[in-house]
Amino acid sequence: MYLLVEGSQQAFQYPLSLIAVAVVGFIAAAALGSIAWYNSKRPPGWQDKERPDIVPDIDTNQ
Repeated sequence: MYLLVEGSQQAFQYPLSLIAVAVVGFIAAAALGSIAWYNSKRPPGWQDKERPDIVPDIDTNQ
């Protein structure tokens, strides 16, 4: 199955699998970035906030 993107002169065909990989990659990058942000030093005003239960603790002393 292909997704057609109509242009002024030419129609481009993008495989649906390429779009699916891009969407899954974006979601994975956002999730991993969120975990990294939660495990980093807290910004001003967020030092006393609780860490969500789904975010794992990472030992940085190793």
